[in-house]
Amino acid sequence: MAANALVLVETKSGKIKKTSLELLSEGHRLASKLGGHLKALLIGEGVQSLGRETGAYGASECYVADHAEFKNYNVERYTSIVVEACEKAQAEVLLATASSLGRDLLPRVAARLNTGMATECTTLSVKNHKVVGTRPIYAGKCFVDVTIPNTIPQVITCRPNVFESSKVKTPTEPKVISIGSEYASMPVKAKIVEIVAAKSEKPDLTEAEIIVSAGRSIKSAENFKIMNELAEVVGAAVGASRAAVDAGYAPHSMQVGQTGKTVNPKLYIACGISGAIQHLAGMRTSKVIVAINSDAEAPIFQKCDYGIVGDLFQIIPLLTEEFRKLLKE
Repeated sequence: MAANALVLVETKSGKIKKTSLELLSEGHRLASKLGGHLKALLIGEGVQSLGRETGAYGASECYVADHAEFKNYNVERYTSIVVEACEKAQAEVLLATASSLGRDLLPRVAARLNTGMATECTTLSVKNHKVVGTRPIYAGKCFVDVTIPNTIPQVITCRPNVFESSKVKTPTEPKVISIGSEYASMPVKAKIVEIVAAKSEKPDLTEAEIIVSAGRSIKSAENFKIMNELAEVVGAAVGASRAAVDAGYAPHSMQVGQTGKTVNPKLYIACGISGAIQHLAGMRTSKVIVAINSDAEAPIFQKCDYGIVGDLFQIIPLLTEEFRKLLKE
């Protein structure tokens, strides 16, 4: 029996988020195994034109709720739109990123649809025509398989940056279907009037293509200055290990790891990070990993592509200067 998969696609600054493109790729893989089709859902203002882009990742249909009232997230409106999309798409699987939006919205959608839900999954597979999600428990020390055997759609949130993003070999022109216009005028209990974003020129960790991270060896919050200088030169985001965060050197928003953010950059530079399992779980899918550590026996050297044994306070300024020269050429 064929089963369709529906992916809730998130956008930022007029573009589809990288994490949603990854989920579209995974959704296409699942739909193929289930004998069904991948379908996408976009909600926002000015997102109509983005619907066609989902075809490159295998979507046969894209449901679009495009209205000025949908520009800012509202859980009541968004819930109604997602439920309508599930019904129209005849979805047996609903996927969303475990972002702040996904974590808030999907439980309400599951409750409205009276169905089960699996959260924070890091891998997905199919067994007996049902999706099996694997998720970490006990702060990443163990993993458990989760299934939703008796209800549909199977509602699942997935950790960002755990899947590969890849376009299909034969992209299609998806059918773009407008939905949800009636929810623009529905009464709501709360409304976002304005969003004031923090001023930062650095890219978001979960979307960054280059990340430089520091561990406890950075010794103080003030010493992150050398990390910021390197990041500014190469256009990177700055991360931190759990040890650095626990020591008060960096805020939790910068933490990379099992209990922090999962990242998937093209280049990850780990500075003074030993390579604990908890940290590796958050950056193991990085395309190229460079490790800088004074301890030649640090576990991170078993996982990196390039390793530098040395004092980060000497190595990082040298790297910064060399990158600056190269980028000027």
